[in-house]
Amino acid sequence: MLRVGLTGGIGSGKSSVASRLRALGAHVVDADAVAREVVEPGTEALRLIRDRFGSAMIREDGTLDRAGLAAVVFGDRDALRALEAITTPAITARVTTLRREAPADGVSVFDMPLLVERGLWVHEHLTLVVDVDAETRVRRLVEQRGLPESDARARIAAQASDGERRAVADEIVDNSGTPEQLRDVVDVLWRKRIEPYAANLRDGTRTRRVGRGAVVHPREDWGRAGERVVAKLAAALAPTGVATEVSHIGSTAVPGLLAKDVIDVQVGVRHLAEADRDDVRQAMRDAGYILSQGNSGDTPKPGTDPASWGKRFYGGCDPAQVVHVHVREFGSPGWRFALLFRDWLVHVPAEREAYATEKRRLLAIDDDTDAYVAAKEPWFDDAWRRAQAWADETGWRP
Repeated sequence: MLRVGLTGGIGSGKSSVASRLRALGAHVVDADAVAREVVEPGTEALRLIRDRFGSAMIREDGTLDRAGLAAVVFGDRDALRALEAITTPAITARVTTLRREAPADGVSVFDMPLLVERGLWVHEHLTLVVDVDAETRVRRLVEQRGLPESDARARIAAQASDGERRAVADEIVDNSGTPEQLRDVVDVLWRKRIEPYAANLRDGTRTRRVGRGAVVHPREDWGRAGERVVAKLAAALAPTGVATEVSHIGSTAVPGLLAKDVIDVQVGVRHLAEADRDDVRQAMRDAGYILSQGNSGDTPKPGTDPASWGKRFYGGCDPAQVVHVHVREFGSPGWRFALLFRDWLVHVPAEREAYATEKRRLLAIDDDTDAYVAAKEPWFDDAWRRAQAWADETGWRP
């Protein structure tokens, strides 16, 4: 099941996107609706609210006085924390139950205003952010919901900033146009990314790099994309306790360097055998990564024990971004070189340019991706020695 987190600032039109995704076949769970459901008359959460905030918070018909409670907690951090301590566990449990009702081979959308603020985006395969400038949102809140302008601005200011939401967005859904334009944007997103992603997860198919022309000019968003992959993998593996760290490595982790459009990530484990545990493999599978059988080691570098270069290799299922995950033993030569090579290129511009020059030379000979990768190995052998010398000279440590 593909998990999609949907969020956006108040007044952004997030509900319109959720409605369209539902019409296209997604199973949508609305966090606001769940928040209302868990405090209905007779619920444990409503009883706890009455005990904490007083019977004045309960209307004569037994329902929660939402406006009255909002007036109590707005601007009072302690009161807000107390309310969240009551409602959050109930909401989380109910959301989990509802999302499990989605078809195993389908798409589960979590419509959550505070997806970024609560850090919940790390548990989604894709994060969609509905994006509209603040002034447009203020106008919509005033005209469509009847809010005073000062109230609208205060509510916007209380949420995550546009920059914070964009930083975690795998897709930014522009809703600055007409409803028809928004529908078209969502339809294209569904057809080109969401539906194929769900199919890849269902079939166990990883996304592969193109056969030719894979090396492209540096993209400004590689760093952010790497950060998102790292955060999601770290969250997925946390329950297993095996990861010593998760790091963005490879050429896309080096600003300004031309590269294959592939996000390479390294997962360190204390012992490589831990990577073969059932719970670890299942965690990777649930996170959207497929184990590549037969790819169990890197090319050994000169003067090292070939047996120490073992790894496990996974490929991501996202059709819009190729992701390779290299699981290596903490402290092994391969683990160390991946981190050293990245930092060496970042801190030594001459070596970064030398690598770029070698890439261009090899691509001019043959831009077949597999041939290009194989042809780089002799250069890497020499780079290994130069990078080691730099580490010794500077005192670099992983």
